[in-house]
Parts: sequence; structure tokens; C-alpha cells
Amino acid sequence: MTTTLVIQQPKPVMEAMQNNQWNSGICDCWDDKANCCFACWCFPCFACMTAREYGQCLCLPLLDACGIVPPVTLAIRVSMRERYGITGTMCNDCLYATCCRPCSWCQMSREMKMRYQPIVLVNAKTKE
Repeated sequence: MTTTLVIQQPKPVMEAMQNNQWNSGICDCWDDKANCCFACWCFPCFACMTAREYGQCLCLPLLDACGIVPPVTLAIRVSMRERYGITGTMCNDCLYATCCRPCSWCQMSREMKMRYQPIVLVNAKTKE
């Protein structure tokens, strides 16, 4: 009697979406009112939590206080565009990071929520 071994490859955690644009505009804060209010009333906390959810150091956005152009906001925005395959330019990212920092962080937070794919184990056997 022979036994057949079947191996299934796990699906990717992040699935690429067909859309190569941001899922929401820079001023679409009303799509997520809770985060909009949080960013409005306590922006440093919101930016730090969003950076942590993105996989960066919790306190990294606090470095944006130095200088005119916020380097951390710009770097994370460019990184997010590259990770998700979103088209755009660094000039636009610099403009949004400098002039619309809270709105930029809200947009990045919404994008992560829309593209998040939880890991689900299917057909996992337990020891009997």
C-alpha cells in the first residue's frame, strides 16, 4: 500500500492589487473618521502608531521635528509606494509630506488597512 504526500504552498501574505494608485485621496479623511480625529487631536501619537503598524520603529516619526522637509514621513511614503506598486513621484511625496503631513499619514494608514491580508492556516492538523 502506498501513501501519497500532498504539499500545499502557502499563499502570499500581501497580495498585489490590480490598482496601481492610492485607494483613497490625500484629503479623503472622512473615509476613516476615527483615524482622522486621532490624527487631528494627537498627531505625534498617530504617526508613531502608524509607523509601528508599517513595521518601523515606534518613535521614528518623532525625528520629523527636525528641519523643513520631514525625512521620516517622506521615506515611509516612498517606501509604501514601492511596496504596494503605487505610481507617483518623489516630488509629489515631498510636497504631501511637507505641506499635508497629517493627511499624508492618514492616507498611508488607510492604504495599509485596505491592503492588509491576514495569515490564515488552512488544513492545519493538530497532534492527536
